[in-house]
Amino acid sequence: MANSLTRRNLLQTTAAIGSGYLLGEPSQAHAKDSPNEKLNVAVIGIGGQGGSNLNQVSSQHVVALCDVDDQRAGKAYERHPGAKKYVDFRIMLDEMEKQIDAVVVSTPDHMHFHPAMKAMEMGKHLYCEKPMAHSVWETRAMTNLAKKMGVATQLGVQRHTLPNLHRSVELVKAGVIGKVSEVHSWVEGDRGMPGMPQDTPSIPTHLNWDLWLGPARERSYHPTYCPYGWRFWWDFGTGETGNWGCHILDIPYWALDLTYPTKVTASGPPSHPQMTPKQLSSSFEFPAEEVVLHWYHAKQGPPILQELGLDHRGMNTLFIGSEGQLLTGFHNYKLYPEEKFAETKPDQSLPNSPGFHQEWFDACRGGPAATCDFAYSGRLSETVLLANVAYRAGGSFDWDAANLHVTGNQAAADAIRTEFRKGWEV
Repeated sequence: MANSLTRRNLLQTTAAIGSGYLLGEPSQAHAKDSPNEKLNVAVIGIGGQGGSNLNQVSSQHVVALCDVDDQRAGKAYERHPGAKKYVDFRIMLDEMEKQIDAVVVSTPDHMHFHPAMKAMEMGKHLYCEKPMAHSVWETRAMTNLAKKMGVATQLGVQRHTLPNLHRSVELVKAGVIGKVSEVHSWVEGDRGMPGMPQDTPSIPTHLNWDLWLGPARERSYHPTYCPYGWRFWWDFGTGETGNWGCHILDIPYWALDLTYPTKVTASGPPSHPQMTPKQLSSSFEFPAEEVVLHWYHAKQGPPILQELGLDHRGMNTLFIGSEGQLLTGFHNYKLYPEEKFAETKPDQSLPNSPGFHQEWFDACRGGPAATCDFAYSGRLSETVLLANVAYRAGGSFDWDAANLHVTGNQAAADAIRTEFRKGWEV
C-alpha cells in the first residue's frame, strides 16, 4: 500500500506536517479548458451517502465506480452501465489514471485517507465526505497535499449553501450582536454505544470484508459494523461528533473566521475503548479570535439553553455577543432580546451558491475555490476530531496546531494519529 501511494511524496508530506509547512512549490492540477466541458469523474463508495453524491455528479461523465459491496452498489451500477466497475480503488486509480479528472470519496471515515491521498498525488481533484479523515494527522496530511498539488477540493458540508446559514453568518459578521465571545453548538440525541456483537455470522458473498476493513485492525465481520453501524465504532467512525460536527460547527467557523484552537477540553461518561459515546461536552479556546467554542452531543441540548429559557427546537448554535444573542439552526434563527431586534434583518452580502457540487465542478475547471475546500474545511475537521481526542483522553490539553503537538496529556498525544494495519502503512 505504501508503494502504491508513492512513498516519496507521502514522506515529504509527513515531514511537512512536523515542521508546519509544505516542502517545495505547489503544482497546478489539470483543469478543463472549457467551463462547459464535462469532467471525467470516478466515485469510490456508492451506497448510502455515496449514492447521493453520485446522483449529484451525474451531470458529468461518470467513468468509473468502486465499491466493496456489490449488492449495495447494484442500483448505481445499473444507472451507469458505461462506467467501469471496480472493487479495489487502488486498481481503479492505477488503470484509469489517464481517463480520470476528479474523484469522489464517500466511504466510511476510516477509508477516506488512503484513496484521497492516492487520488491527489495523481493530480486528481477531490470531493470527500465529512469529516475529512479518521484522525487529526490524516486530515492535516490531506490538507497539505491538496495545497501542494494544486487540486480543487470540497468537503461534504452540503448545508453550507442553505440560505439561513448565509443570513446567520451575515448577522454575526455585521456585528449585529456585538463582539462574540462565546458560542455553544450541539447535536441532539443519544446515538452511540451500540453493544458488543455476541455472534460471528458469515461474511456475505457480495461483500469484500478485507477491503472494507482497509487500514483498520482486523476483526470478524458483523452487520453491526457494516453497512452503517461503523459510525459508532472508533476503529471505523468518529461518532455523532464526527457525523454532525462539521455541518454544525461550520456555522461559527464561517461566521467568526476561526482558525485553530490552542486548548481543548472534553468530558462525558467513561470512554469505551471501542464504541463512541451517547453524549459528550467539549470546549475549544481561540485566543486569537477571543472566542470560546463549546460543542455538545446531548440528548436535550446543552444546559445553557435551559438556563436562558430559550426555545431551541430546530436550532443547533447559540452565539453570545456583547449586544445580544443569535440562536440559529439550518433553517431558522432568532435574535435576543427579541424586542431589541424585532425589526433587524441582515444585509445580504453573501452570494448564493450555484450548488454545492457545482462549486467543485467550477473549481476543477479553473474557477474560484469551492466554499468548503480543504484550506477552510481542513481546520474545521481537525477541530471536530480534537473533541473526540480530548474525550477519549479524559481531560484537556494544550494544542500547538502548527506542529500537531499536544502538551499536558500523553493519551491525547497518542491519539492524534491512527495506526494502520499491516499492508496499509504510510
